[in-house]
Amino acid sequence: MGIVHRAGIGSVRPIEYRSEPAGTWLLDVRELDEWEAGHAPDAHHIPLGSLEDHRFDLPVNLRIICICRSGGRSADATATLGSWGFDAVNLEGGMQVWAAEGMPVVTDAGENGSVI
Repeated sequence: MGIVHRAGIGSVRPIEYRSEPAGTWLLDVRELDEWEAGHAPDAHHIPLGSLEDHRFDLPVNLRIICICRSGGRSADATATLGSWGFDAVNLEGGMQVWAAEGMPVVTDAGENGSVI
């Protein structure tokens, strides 16, 4: 099954992510240049266009929280993951709101990153 579009998906705000249980997996679906500029410290990177290729690499026993720049691509990823039977929710507002709410943005080198 290919990528499906969002419809009736669950979501959390970045500030709520702090209170999510340890059994979550943060999935960043932005493109490589966006990821390299800055991402959440504990995120895992799989661009939306490659999601289907990594379908069987995703954790089946954790809630997947999808994030992108503003929430659109991650909503699509969330809907797709839900159609595959994963427990997935969208992080509302994406990395833009994440950074605006004071959540850390880092590069792979652990330095301060930025959202592009």
